[in-house]
Amino acid sequence: MIFKSYLIEQNPDFFDKYNVFLFYGENHGLKREFRQILKTKNIKNEKLIFLQEEIIQNENILFNEISNKSLFNEKKMIFIDQVSEKFSKVIDEVINNAVDEKVILFAENLDKKSKLRHKLEKSKTCAVIPCYPDNEITIKKIILDKLKQYKGLTPQVINFIVQNTGLDRNKVNNEIDKIKSCFIDKIIEPEKLVALLNIRMNDDFNKLRDEAINGNKINTNKLLGDTIFESENNIFYLNLINQRINKLNEIENMKKNEKNVEFLISKLRPPIFWKDKPIIIEQSKKWDRNKLKKALKKTYEIELKIKSSPAIKKDLLIKNLIIDLCSTANSA
Repeated sequence: MIFKSYLIEQNPDFFDKYNVFLFYGENHGLKREFRQILKTKNIKNEKLIFLQEEIIQNENILFNEISNKSLFNEKKMIFIDQVSEKFSKVIDEVINNAVDEKVILFAENLDKKSKLRHKLEKSKTCAVIPCYPDNEITIKKIILDKLKQYKGLTPQVINFIVQNTGLDRNKVNNEIDKIKSCFIDKIIEPEKLVALLNIRMNDDFNKLRDEAINGNKINTNKLLGDTIFESENNIFYLNLINQRINKLNEIENMKKNEKNVEFLISKLRPPIFWKDKPIIIEQSKKWDRNKLKKALKKTYEIELKIKSSPAIKKDLLIKNLIIDLCSTANSA
C-alpha cells in the first residue's frame, strides 16, 4: 500500500502496522528521519544492515536472518540500503516470509513502471512511502515546529535559515541543532545567528558564487584557489547557484512593469536577507533574460551529469560552471 510521507510523520504508530517498508525518492533527510523513528520505536530489537548487492549475490543471507529467530530479542529489524529494481526478483519471498521481522528498504527514485513498487504497493502487509524533495512550505514548518518555544523566531530569521540551507532537510536539522546548542536561554539573537550559521564552507562558496555571477574575474580566480570544495556537497553547491540565478530570473520577469530593482527586491517572497540586497542589485545589472536562460540550462545539464555519472570529477564540473558564469556575466 502507498502512503503520503507527511501523514506518516504525524502518526509514528503507523510503523507498528506493517512488516515491509519501502522508502524511495530524493529526500535523503526525510528518509533518515524515518529510519531514526523506526530505530527509536524498536529500540530493544536486533538491528541488521545490508546493501542490496550483498543480498543479490547471496539471497540466503537475508532469508536466513528472516527465518532464524534472535536468541536475545523478540524481533529483528533488517535495513537494506541502495535498493534498486534488481530487488524485485526477491521481494515476493521477503513479503511472504517477513511475518515477525520488519524489513526496511531504502531506494533512490523509482518510476511508475517499477516492478518493485508495484509488488509492494498491492500488498496489504507492505507500506510504500515516496520521499519527495521538500519545498519552502515544508521546510518552514519544520523550523516552526522545532523552534516554536524560542523567542525571536521572526519571519526574517526563518527566511535566513531557509536560504542558508538550500531546502535540504539534513542541513535544516543540523542548523536547528546548532541553534538549540547556542541559544540555551531560548532567545534567538539575529546577529549571533548569522555568525553561527555562516560556517566557513557556506560563506566561502557564497562569496565565490556572487563574485562569479557579478563577473568579477580577479576575485573569482582568487576565490577558486582559496575555496575548499567538499566532494559530498556538490549538489548543495549547485543548489546555491540555482537559488541565486532563480532570484535574478524572478527580478527580470518583474521588470515588465517596474524598473526599480531595489523596489522589486522588496517584493520578493521569501524576502531577501538584508546583507544580500546590494549584491543582488549589482548582479541584476549584468544578467538579462537570455543569459539567465542559458545559465539555468547549464546548471540543469551539470546536475544530470553529477547524478548519472559516478566516475566523473564533480568538483571540476562546479569549478567550470563558476568560470562559465563569470564569462557570461561579462558577455554582451
